[in-house]
Amino acid sequence: MALLQVDHMTHFFGGLRAVHDYNLSLEAGQIRGLIGPNGAGKTTVFNLLTGIHTPTEGHIHLDGQEITGKPPHRIASLGLARTFQNLCLWRHMTVLEHVKMARYSRISYGLIGAFFGTPKRHREEAAIEAKAHTLLQLVGIDHLADQVVVNLPYGAQRRVELARALAIEPKVLFLDEPTAGMNPEELVQMMEIIRRVHAEFDLAIYLIEHRLKMVMELCEVIQTLVFGEVVAEGPPEEIQTNPVVIEAYLGKEGVESSC
Repeated sequence: MALLQVDHMTHFFGGLRAVHDYNLSLEAGQIRGLIGPNGAGKTTVFNLLTGIHTPTEGHIHLDGQEITGKPPHRIASLGLARTFQNLCLWRHMTVLEHVKMARYSRISYGLIGAFFGTPKRHREEAAIEAKAHTLLQLVGIDHLADQVVVNLPYGAQRRVELARALAIEPKVLFLDEPTAGMNPEELVQMMEIIRRVHAEFDLAIYLIEHRLKMVMELCEVIQTLVFGEVVAEGPPEEIQTNPVVIEAYLGKEGVESSC
């Protein structure tokens, strides 16, 4: 079984079928991409896999353990971290506080340590802060550690969210449009950061992205989703010439006019 295995996942919102018979085999250390036009159901797939919604049908296994229907915090603790299409940051917390907050799921000093400031608490707090700084350095924003997030440029906020996701030490990292709202220079920088993160931790990474250049350069395998169904799957060189994929993005009339 793959590190993340999804079998025949289907989901309805009321009478609307949002995802149909979705399957995925994500191997350890692999980078995969999920593309598709707006409204295709890409973020819904991520929400189903990370516990925000429970699939109507199908099964999800992470590292051999079924996680179907488990709450998001439990799935995260088992090793699946994510970023969000729309930034989910606490506007008046500092950069460092965001990353440290994610590490607190691993503390072991308990209530007694918290109330009485035991040596164990001091050791763990120091380790948490050191790890947070290491992750911020990895994504290139350690110099902003004491800045309040709301004061940062958008591209830097995206990096905060990535560092926070890495803080839980995931086995699988989901990136939902990690370059949304970025200019071309920031796009290149984020691609390099993702490569650096992948090399550093040998993570399995699954990303949604509208910028096809990024997906084609980073991903080993790409799925194309249209109206909640996978219409194509394969390596980048196949996907970028697949007529079904081209039609999904350009429409039938656009394909015919470009021929």
